[in-house]
Amino acid sequence: MEMPIPDADVLARKGRVVSRLQAVLPDGAVIHDQSETRAYECDALTAYKCPPMVAVLPSSTQEVSDVLRICHEEGVPVVPRGSGTSLAGGALPTADCVILGVARMNEVLDTDYENRTIRVQTGRTNLSVTGAVEENGFFYAPDPSSQLACAIAGNIAMNSGGAHCLKYGVTTNNLMGVTMVMMDGEIVEIGGAYMDSAGLDLLGLICGSEGQLGVVTEATLRILPKPEGARPVLMGFDDNEVAGACVSDIIKAGVLPVAIEFMDRPCIEATEAFAKAGYPMCEALLIVEVEGSDAEIDHQLSLIMEIARRHNPVELRESKSAEESAAIWLGRKSAFGAMGQINDYMCLDGTIPVSSLPFVLRRIGEMSEEFGLKVGNVFHAGDGNMHPLILFDANKPGDLELCEAFGAEILKLCVEAGGCLTGEHGVGIEKRDLMSYQYAPDDLEAQMAVKDVFDPQWLLNPAKVFPLSASETRRAVAMAAE
Repeated sequence: MEMPIPDADVLARKGRVVSRLQAVLPDGAVIHDQSETRAYECDALTAYKCPPMVAVLPSSTQEVSDVLRICHEEGVPVVPRGSGTSLAGGALPTADCVILGVARMNEVLDTDYENRTIRVQTGRTNLSVTGAVEENGFFYAPDPSSQLACAIAGNIAMNSGGAHCLKYGVTTNNLMGVTMVMMDGEIVEIGGAYMDSAGLDLLGLICGSEGQLGVVTEATLRILPKPEGARPVLMGFDDNEVAGACVSDIIKAGVLPVAIEFMDRPCIEATEAFAKAGYPMCEALLIVEVEGSDAEIDHQLSLIMEIARRHNPVELRESKSAEESAAIWLGRKSAFGAMGQINDYMCLDGTIPVSSLPFVLRRIGEMSEEFGLKVGNVFHAGDGNMHPLILFDANKPGDLELCEAFGAEILKLCVEAGGCLTGEHGVGIEKRDLMSYQYAPDDLEAQMAVKDVFDPQWLLNPAKVFPLSASETRRAVAMAAE
């Protein structure tokens, strides 16, 4: 496909911005050739693509500050980017924007084992945070399925969770402080290496704000001592609703596993072909893991398996070794890649009350028949964070649009069941026009008023989170006031 030819005014503006950015960044940190900026044209929501005007790769907070100051003065939008693993289009560029990637900012800045904290640059990958402390018997708890690749910056932006968030919480429960750069280049410190900050909880506001308020360059994270041990049990059922009811009963019983993961038959079949983890060929599968001493593990698993037996499982397999535990988790960790081997798919991210799992799973099955598209379900069942995978053919005209319509109905179903549009992937562009389904106009107005304070020109991560018409109107009003 040939590149469009920009007009003279666009080229002149781009040349001026590139020249100013090159003056404050090292050689190679400013990417402006059209063929090279295409590497940043999308994130993991690959159905939507748009090459940015420029991409920059700073290495320090000060360099981020310099970039934002220049873009603020030039009125150029900025899209922050971690590792580009967003499944909601959270890092999708606009044609007139500067992509600000933090991938080169990946250093460990400080480790305090006595107070159980680690401070890192936010381009560092999730899994490598644990890698920096595990030799000393510690770990970082949030564990998204993309943890090998996803950056702490993106985890903070989307308030990411993972399989073990049932016990340890999501990013906001493990984030203690940040260094953040405002759109005008001001550097601010929020929170710190202590439990509670004075004044308003701005840290809770920043975590999950999707890059709409500032660019987080450094983060102080909570690290925890490794548990004495952990052991999963695998449960197979002949019905999705029965598996959902089992999850609800485990939670109601007051038992707190470290994780409860769900997979249905399409995912089981795909992962078995891909990873050969030894899963039973059943309709629904649960992986329930507990932690603690051997005595604690034995007690918790005995209660959990007693509950499972009431639901007539077709298989109930307790791990007896580290190798068996690894095999049980292998399939779950491989699920998204395995599904990608057999079909194009769209991964959703809605959250519901655990008690609603049986009803929602049944309705998704009914809607699958109505739309004529298959669905694979794999998700964090313990906290109700669902990830339906809608299978479609990207090369078939109309299939993507049908998939999007189906996905919108599933997310509306989550809201109707008492849940919300997103658990950890964020809103991005995927759910922005569904926000008015969950929030009343006054609620959305209050949220946008917060962005007005932090980013008056609406230059940070444009066209995301809020309904497109509302955010474009807000930006137009801000520009007219200049």
